[in-house]
Amino acid sequence: MPALSFAPEEYAARLPKTRAEMAARNLDALFITDPSNMAWLTGYDGWSFYVHQGVLLTHSGEPIWWGRAMDAIGAQRTTYLSHDNIRGYDDTYVQNPAKHPMKDLARVLAEHAPERATIGLELDNYYFTASAFMTLTKALPTARFNDATGLVNWQRAVKSETEITYMRRAARIVERMHEVVRERAEVGMRKNDLIADIYHASVTGADGHWGDYPAIVPMAPSGMDATAPHLTWDDSPLKAGESTFFEIAGAHKRYQCPQSRTLFLGTPPQKYLDAEKAVLEAVDAGLEQAKPGNLCEDIALAFNAALNKLGFEKDSRCGYAIGLSYPPDWGERTMSFRAGDKTVLQEGMTFHFMPALWLNDGGLEITEPLVITETGYECLCNTPRELVIKG
Repeated sequence: MPALSFAPEEYAARLPKTRAEMAARNLDALFITDPSNMAWLTGYDGWSFYVHQGVLLTHSGEPIWWGRAMDAIGAQRTTYLSHDNIRGYDDTYVQNPAKHPMKDLARVLAEHAPERATIGLELDNYYFTASAFMTLTKALPTARFNDATGLVNWQRAVKSETEITYMRRAARIVERMHEVVRERAEVGMRKNDLIADIYHASVTGADGHWGDYPAIVPMAPSGMDATAPHLTWDDSPLKAGESTFFEIAGAHKRYQCPQSRTLFLGTPPQKYLDAEKAVLEAVDAGLEQAKPGNLCEDIALAFNAALNKLGFEKDSRCGYAIGLSYPPDWGERTMSFRAGDKTVLQEGMTFHFMPALWLNDGGLEITEPLVITETGYECLCNTPRELVIKG
């Protein structure tokens, strides 16, 4: 039997939630390709999302896993599905311009959905291509296809006790990763050597719990590179007088806990100290609004008001939902902390409060993963909330 991450009862409870939303949208069937959603519904866990695969859900019976035939064995090893509900397509479909795998999926859909079915597809995600959509619509001309992007993601918004346990374990791991930065970073150290130490800590794990691979590689730009948010690393040495922010995540059983801290080697200019003060006060203001019944935008509005009062501005969102994720993103692609997001906060929702600033000669990231509790919030990590200054 596969070693599932959750009890069978928890997987079973996820199906009626999803089917209720399918019914509300008048969907006869739902085909999902987001590997996070595949894992949440069935347990499937494999690095096979570079080929076409997915899970088919109708209003009765088990879900059906569909993918490359060689990966069907992985589905047998990681899901609760009966082998009859694991369907693999021939390898001649793989990366073959003359033979698209969606032609095979069309046959599976025809077996399990009415001829004139309304089928939901995740049209706006990383794992479903324009060619896939065109092939399906041609192969099933009487079916109707609706956009169901985010349908399953939203069912995942409130975490179970087990999910939060996994995120707490991931939090211990990212705490250790930041400790490695504090312990080992020094002027002249090659950036890739430091990243290797961070990776070692991330996979070794913490408190006896192993580390999974994060859904995003470490972001660790220095100096002028740190004026951009999404640069990684090279072999350049760490320099005195430069800031480096480390946007990294611990992961356990695919549950992600990202957190960022900023390192300054030497004596930071006053503007960095001013920015640190502004961000910390603004974070406190935002966290005061992090409680059930408030809205996502309440956190953003409070944060930005405090930040602006101290002379700084942030023109991007300051947080987003996190949880179960696969590359290339550790977010859940649902809620955001920004003006206009009227989502009501509920106990069990988990977020990355991400109040990063990018200055004209560097960056400052001091962020917090958090869970909404019955009366407020809990920061998942205990990493000191400060600019890390090392001489």
